[in-house]
This record gives sequence, C-alpha cells and structure tokens, in this order.
Amino acid sequence: MTKVLIATDKPFAPVAVKGIRKVVEDAGFELVMLENYPSQDDLIKAVADVDAMIIRSDKADKAVIDAGSKLKIIVRAGAGYDNIDLEAAKVKGVVAMNTPGQNSNAVAELALGMMVFFARGFFNGKSGAELMGKKLGIHAYGYVGKNVARIAKGFGMEVYAFDPFIPRQEIEKDGVKWVGTVEELYSACQYISLHIPANSQTRLSVNYALLSRMPAPACLVNTARAEVIHEADLLKMFTERKDFAYLTDVEPANKAEIEAGFKARFFSTPKKMGAQTEEANINAGIAAAKQIVRFINDGDRTFQVNK
Repeated sequence: MTKVLIATDKPFAPVAVKGIRKVVEDAGFELVMLENYPSQDDLIKAVADVDAMIIRSDKADKAVIDAGSKLKIIVRAGAGYDNIDLEAAKVKGVVAMNTPGQNSNAVAELALGMMVFFARGFFNGKSGAELMGKKLGIHAYGYVGKNVARIAKGFGMEVYAFDPFIPRQEIEKDGVKWVGTVEELYSACQYISLHIPANSQTRLSVNYALLSRMPAPACLVNTARAEVIHEADLLKMFTERKDFAYLTDVEPANKAEIEAGFKARFFSTPKKMGAQTEEANINAGIAAAKQIVRFINDGDRTFQVNK
C-alpha cells in the first residue's frame, strides 16, 4: 500500500489533517503522521519506508531524501520550497512540488495587517498615520503579490509592482502601476512588500542600494524569506534613516541588535506566520494531498519545481 507521510514540526490544524486524511484514504493510501518531532533524525527515520511526503517549513535535505528508499514525491504545502534540496531530489528521482496560491490570501492579509499596525504606532495610544494615499510597491507580482494589491487598493493605496516574469498588461489590468526596474519601484514607494523567493539571484539582493532609494517615511515589509535581506545594510538603513522601518514575519539574525537600537521602527513575529490561518492550513494541506494522489495514480507533474 502507498504510504503518505505528513511531517510537520509546525502541525497542520486538526481540520486540515482530517481533510488530508480523507483525500489520502479515499485513494486507498495509508497516512502516517510525524508532528512536533524533536530532531531531524526523527524525520530521517520516518521517511524510510514511505512513498510520498507532505511538509511545511520542515527541511527535506539530502540526508532526508537519501533515507527515503521508496520516496517518489515531496510536496511542500505552501509556495516557497527553498527548504527542499532540489538537486538531491532530482539526482534520486524524487519529484518535488509546492502548492502555489493556496496560502496567498493569508500572507497578503498579514502584510497589510503589519502595515496598519506600524502606521498606527503599534497601537500605542498616540496619533498615527493612514495607509490611504500612500504608495505601495509590490516586489514580485505572483499569487501573494496579486492579493496584496487587491487588499491595498481597498485601503486606497496607490499600488505599483515590479516583476520581470509577469507581462506588463497582466499587472496593469489589475489597476496596478507597472514599473520596468526594481530601482524604479523602490524610488517611487514609501511602502515595499516583498514576495520574492530565496535563490541564487535574490539572496542578499534587498540591500542598501535599493532601500536608500525609498522616499520618506520608508517601510519595508517582508513576508518572503530572511535570506533575501542584506542584514548589515538593514542596520545601516536604521542608523542613517530615522524614518526607516522594517516589519517582518521572518526573524533577522541580528534581531537583538535591531531591537536594542531601533525598537520603535521594527516588528518581527515570533515565528513565520504568513500561512498560519485555519483556511490556509486547509487549502495547502488538501492541495498537497490531491497533488500526491494525481502524481501516484496518473503521473501528473503540474506543480513540479525540480524539473
């Protein structure tokens, strides 16, 4: 019998697990659970005899992939997939997938929620500012970026977007202003919302050269990945620009240093929170299960990311 492992250090909501189980068992497969596991060794042991695996932010590194003697497919329940060693999976013939779009509204709502939280002085009882009329730049116009634009327009923000992979007409049909370069985006906007993946082209790319272009007051919102931020340059911005703020749901390595000197202009969630809604849990988890069933039964590779 085909075995499907759910390996989640941050477990799915019970209602999501129930939905995943129904999809898996209706297909005649067996569901195996590994939740809140204390070490990577537990994941290595659990993957040994399964055919498929669903993960969230868990690390499917080379050791995990090599340990899966029967492993055929790994699905990351979410958009980002830098926690999967794609090359190791490819070498071993394991298909890696993500579930794009399933948690995009949850992430977008968090991004706008943090903007409101900051604009109102973290709800400190003092007079704050409004988002209406402010210029928002969306750095990468994928599933999340589109939802950020939709919500931001509801606030009355003036929305811009840069994405070299999305046609200009697709951006403009949403009532969003297209810009041709990332430098132009940062130069135009007081708020920037990051939605780029972490890869060899984007790591450390959000640096002083970009951030220093932002008009005052400048606020960078990161619900993407910590790796895309040049953290030394982030500190430089805090030091040189007293109008600069940084809001994130991915803790920077230098968080303690930032909080020590610039707490009034910095906010970080205690852990990555973008997809932490019941709805996103359900959507991404069930989508992952359905993709596994379609792959095992029909060879469907629609969302494969390691071709």
